[in-house]
Amino acid sequence: MRWRGQAVDVLLVVAAIGLDVMTTWHTWGTVSAPVVVCAGFSVLAGTPMGFVRQWPVPVAVYLAGLLVVTDQLSAFTANTVQILLMVALGVVAYKARPLAVLGAAALGAVATGFNLADPGIAFTSNGWWYSVGAAVLPVLVGGYLRGPAGRITERDITPDVLLAGGGVALTVLDTWTDWHNSGLPVWVIGSLVVTAGLALGVARRFPGLVFVLQAAFMLLANQYFEDATSTCVMLMLIATGVFALRVASWLWTVAVYFVAVLVVAIGIVGPGTEVQPMRVVVLMTLVVAPVAIGRYLQARQAAGEAERLRVRESQRLALAQVRADQLAERERIAREVHDIVAHHVGAMVLRASAARYAEPDGPSAQALTDIRDTGHQALEDLRGLLDLLRDPDKRPDLLADPADVVRESAERMSAAGLLVELDVDPQVDQAPLVARASATRIIQEGLTNVLKHAGPGTQVRVSLTTAPDGLAVEVRNGRPPTAWRSLPSSGQGLRGMRERTRALGGTLTCGPSEDGGWLLSVLLPIRGTA
Repeated sequence: MRWRGQAVDVLLVVAAIGLDVMTTWHTWGTVSAPVVVCAGFSVLAGTPMGFVRQWPVPVAVYLAGLLVVTDQLSAFTANTVQILLMVALGVVAYKARPLAVLGAAALGAVATGFNLADPGIAFTSNGWWYSVGAAVLPVLVGGYLRGPAGRITERDITPDVLLAGGGVALTVLDTWTDWHNSGLPVWVIGSLVVTAGLALGVARRFPGLVFVLQAAFMLLANQYFEDATSTCVMLMLIATGVFALRVASWLWTVAVYFVAVLVVAIGIVGPGTEVQPMRVVVLMTLVVAPVAIGRYLQARQAAGEAERLRVRESQRLALAQVRADQLAERERIAREVHDIVAHHVGAMVLRASAARYAEPDGPSAQALTDIRDTGHQALEDLRGLLDLLRDPDKRPDLLADPADVVRESAERMSAAGLLVELDVDPQVDQAPLVARASATRIIQEGLTNVLKHAGPGTQVRVSLTTAPDGLAVEVRNGRPPTAWRSLPSSGQGLRGMRERTRALGGTLTCGPSEDGGWLLSVLLPIRGTA
């Protein structure tokens, strides 16, 4: 579940209006506070909370003004507005710029001062401290949560929202009828109650801090608001359980357990309470329960995480096994290809060598020598390809410079009858090796295609140059000088050139030229090529 968008704003409005209704319920329907007027004040106080996430500063300014107005009208809604103003100031500190935070805090302190001041009574130093503290405390909390310590690392915040909502519901519903029975102002009691409940929303992020806050609320309630003692005991136990869940250290867990026992004992043991061993055991057992639950849930979470790690490791091993099987199959196929091709090429080389020695001179001697040398080179390339298929992570070793290979290919094709004109830009040597090697293979395949489809005597111009955006390869041949029947072709050569070009992110175009020949043009990008 993602707590985003308008749903959160609507919940804030409903919660704020409900808070004011519970705070002012005892005045509804009286002569000085008709139901319509009280309901109107509840709406005026609660509705702006729906906009506090988007526009925290305007909402804080509005609530400060509303606090002054309701205080001057002696409306009980002023207590609710005081609580909501503190919440808005916390949001301002969390989202706004420092200057806006400073201005909103100052305005909040002034409005709180108006709320605390009574007509005809001098404003004491304690009143100033209350006014400043009521504005500064939420600003400090918001600023703290804005820093690195308050950044949420887990995506799912549903448990935090449920803890905060459940905590506020527990504290408010259990104590709101007694807010007017305390010696402190209603807004002070309401602020403490709401803060104690909201603190559970960050208990998973800061278990130690929330435990300390709940202990402090417990001691304050025991001193100033005894009607909330039982509620604070429940919050204390929840905070203890969350601490045991989130903190792995047994030492800290035991320390928190004994502190919780002490604080809960202070809250439930009165001046006339008789301390008996059985009651001590019951108390310690009561506090042990959330610790045991927290540690059990922590163990379950650890076991679940270990299972997830085991599943991921199993998947990784399965993929590794599949890859190993694929490599074994590739190696088997490579051996088969090597054995078949090497057998036929080796036989061709042997026959050409035998014919060369049988006829050392004559018109066919040069062709036989070229067949023998080409066969030897093909066998070497085939063995290199076999090594590459056995180990795909191994980069192929280039025994010769690509430019030299291009020149050698041009000389071989010239010996076969093509009229090759070669133009190699010296700046090509600055291009990445992978691009140069690919260009070499493309030129070799292009010259082979010219010989197969146009025949000997065809003029071919080969250029390998650098361009602003890559390495440019061009193989252009003219019209065949005589009628020539093309040799059989499977089309794999052109397909291989396209795949090689596409792998480097380049472009390949080919087709008839304006003079009746054929043009092959390739552009290989060199930026970012290793």
